[in-house]
Amino acid sequence: MASAAEQLASNLNFAAFAKAEDLKKRIWFTLGALLVYRLGTYIPLPGINPEAFAQAFNQQSRGVLGMFNMFAGGAVERMAIFALGIMPYISASIIMQLMTSVVPSLEALKKEGEQGRKIINQYTRYGTVLLALVQAYGIAVGLEGGSGIVTDPGWFFRVSCVITLVGGTMFLMWLGEQITSRGIGNGISLIIFAGIVAGLPNAIGGTLELGRTGALSTGLILAIIVLCVVVIAVIVFFERAQRRLLIQYPKRQVGNRMFQGDTSHLPLKLNTSGVIPPIFASSLLLLPATLAGFSNTQNLPGWASTILATLGHGQPLYMALYAAMIVFFAFFYTAIVFNPKDTADQLKKHSGFIPGYRPGERTAEYIDYVLTRITVVGAIYLVVICLMPEFLISATGVPFYLGGTSLLIVVSVTLDTVAQIQGHLIAHQYEGLIKKSKLRGGKRGR
Repeated sequence: MASAAEQLASNLNFAAFAKAEDLKKRIWFTLGALLVYRLGTYIPLPGINPEAFAQAFNQQSRGVLGMFNMFAGGAVERMAIFALGIMPYISASIIMQLMTSVVPSLEALKKEGEQGRKIINQYTRYGTVLLALVQAYGIAVGLEGGSGIVTDPGWFFRVSCVITLVGGTMFLMWLGEQITSRGIGNGISLIIFAGIVAGLPNAIGGTLELGRTGALSTGLILAIIVLCVVVIAVIVFFERAQRRLLIQYPKRQVGNRMFQGDTSHLPLKLNTSGVIPPIFASSLLLLPATLAGFSNTQNLPGWASTILATLGHGQPLYMALYAAMIVFFAFFYTAIVFNPKDTADQLKKHSGFIPGYRPGERTAEYIDYVLTRITVVGAIYLVVICLMPEFLISATGVPFYLGGTSLLIVVSVTLDTVAQIQGHLIAHQYEGLIKKSKLRGGKRGR
């Protein structure tokens, strides 16, 4: 077995990739689907004055709209048919995850296996439609409230805008599911990844232009490049870091033979919550600035203007609240997606145990003990990664395109996609080895 694994690892090269026809088809399908998504971000909504909307968007680019625009690949900035993006589906998925831990009937469905997951996925789609309808209608009303943005305001524009935006979101949801089943990687994550990476060339070009004009020194640009490489390496390390708990299984007697007990590991990710805490925290903090931008800031009360100023990027209150929210959502979301009691019950059901701890309640307490402490480290890691760009922006004035949240998404999706490609290559190599062994066995039999 060891020799087969060594041979398999040595053969994982470009020659093996060239022979994996199914993998190449999946990659080409994924690239084609992402190309369709990118083309949709340039098809504008009907009845919109592009110049007037661009002027209004520039005033709100520092708020929630700017973050959504980055995730949507610039579709919000152009008010395209994919302006809502895939965010309603993500919001509906998070809501369903929360409800499966609160509502007993949904929790029972989750434990039913494949059939239960299909029903929960269907509920998620219904929730996506509902959220998309509400958000699309809000966008239509907001566009009509702008000065000269809508050429012909009225119910016809509202209905057409809602249908177009909701249809765009549902198409992206379907496209993401097709990528997951027929392509490579997680389709929803790859759509967000493509939207973020699409703006990277312009960001790099803008930074180099600042260096050419003398606004940024060459040394500072080189330092930024080195820092980005270091941050990416740190993200890769922490996203792959695990705390592995030793699991033992007792000896088994089958007939007159006694089999030695097996051992395995229970992997606990250092960052179980993923990118959810930064997304939630940044959305809540940017919401006041966005709401204030839609109204006349000169008419705001003095206390409201003071709060708005202290919640700006780079302000101490903004930094403190951002860090506190990331820590809170890291613990909250980890508690939602990972239940130590269920894990301990599953181990007890399969006769597994952690050495030194009694199966059942004591095992659940120990798993919760370990999970709480590694979540502290994961939360600190998220705070550092997400606050570092904010400190650098306030200190140097460099317009970083890839903030903490977007950089986490890009690196995480890349790691997952590469892992799936390696999995397909390993499966292809195993099939090749099995075929060769069968041919050799057939020749020996003759």
